[in-house]
Amino acid sequence: MEFTLLWAALTGLGGLWLGSRLVEEVAFDDLLSASIAGLAGGRVVEMLSQGLNPLTNPMDLLIVRGGVDTTAATVVALLTLYLVSGRAISRLDAAAPVAMFGLAGWHLGCLWRGACLGTASNLPWAWSEPGSVISRHPVEIYAALGFLAAAWLVSRLPGHPGARAGAGLALAAAIRLATEPIRLSIGGGPVPEYMIGLGIGIAVGVIAFSRGRPGHTAAPLPRSGP
Repeated sequence: MEFTLLWAALTGLGGLWLGSRLVEEVAFDDLLSASIAGLAGGRVVEMLSQGLNPLTNPMDLLIVRGGVDTTAATVVALLTLYLVSGRAISRLDAAAPVAMFGLAGWHLGCLWRGACLGTASNLPWAWSEPGSVISRHPVEIYAALGFLAAAWLVSRLPGHPGARAGAGLALAAAIRLATEPIRLSIGGGPVPEYMIGLGIGIAVGVIAFSRGRPGHTAAPLPRSGP
């Protein structure tokens, strides 16, 4: 059995922890709860789609094969964060750039899973699987770099309530859409879901800027514990 999915998840949580120290003063415990819930929800949905029963195959929750349903993971994580952070949009704003760090770490977890590569490429930075002569795009590294850039961009946005949360959702969907054509995925991946996420994120951002008060900044998440 390979538990590289667990190592990838831990890399994502490491990125989340780093982001919580660099970008905003946030409650890492709340973000940790949301991340774990999202990964668990996404993994369960992926197992069910493959005909696996999570109750009778509990170890498959941590095994590399099959991956995580990203749409379900996103929905569960956002809902969990909204509930544990007091149902305040301003706190989602504060968490948005930090979440980008977590997503960057999750994609960098491809190094543990041996799943960084996508379609064939002759670019100088492309590399090949051991024993293969075909060089490929390091698509997951592209995504990780995109999320790091998104974290910086979201953190620089004006503090209209909802603007950072909307921008974070839109950018996350856009990064996945941009990298989807060079991924090795059967059926092209959940492109419609990413397009919906992009549309919702843009709509939230537009509404936030139209209703927000200039100069109003998102309140940071309160830290948990002592």
